[in-house]
Amino acid sequence: MTLYSFFTKQRKIRLKWSCDSLYQKEMAVSLIGRADLMIDEKILVRRFNRGSKDAFQTIYEKYKDNLLGLAITLLRDRSLAEDVVHDVFVSFAGTTGSFQLSGSLKGYLSTCVANAARDRNRLMSRRDVGLEAAEAIHSVSVNPVEHAIDCEQTERSMQLLGHLPYEQREVVVLHLHQEMRFKEIAEALGISINTVQSRYRYGLEKLRSIISSMVTK
Repeated sequence: MTLYSFFTKQRKIRLKWSCDSLYQKEMAVSLIGRADLMIDEKILVRRFNRGSKDAFQTIYEKYKDNLLGLAITLLRDRSLAEDVVHDVFVSFAGTTGSFQLSGSLKGYLSTCVANAARDRNRLMSRRDVGLEAAEAIHSVSVNPVEHAIDCEQTERSMQLLGHLPYEQREVVVLHLHQEMRFKEIAEALGISINTVQSRYRYGLEKLRSIISSMVTK
């Protein structure tokens, strides 16, 4: 072995150690951050269950924009999304004194919004809307996130997600936007992890195909 190859090998080993160390640090920071968030949420929930209006207001202010963004992405209609988020918080307020948190509060509220949005989507799909009504809905949904999200890149991403079937869009958004694990999504939607992973995979494949076709045009 030459000196060059020896030092090259050593450099690769050090680089690998460095990458592994960085990955471990990032994982540790992520886990610590998640643990801190859950502790904060449990304190809020404890105060909420004791009837604290300030606790409920804090929860509302903390998650309303995130949940609205989720609802808008799923429904592609700001007005319907606002109704869904409002109904979720009204329902949540009614659990004061008896609410029990088993996971994260953000995950719970996200699941409530996703379920409510799915019900609204089913209701809309059953309606026999005329051409004028359909055009009106489309005009509202051309740029549904302009007031909810001020990041242009995120806005384009949400518009791309609108091309996905609802079931795929739901899983992709819950996993990427709401940072829910596949197991959490499966439990929330009442489906198997394999089904969640399949919808996620097919959703990403369709997004790649859409982006690829846009680039080649």
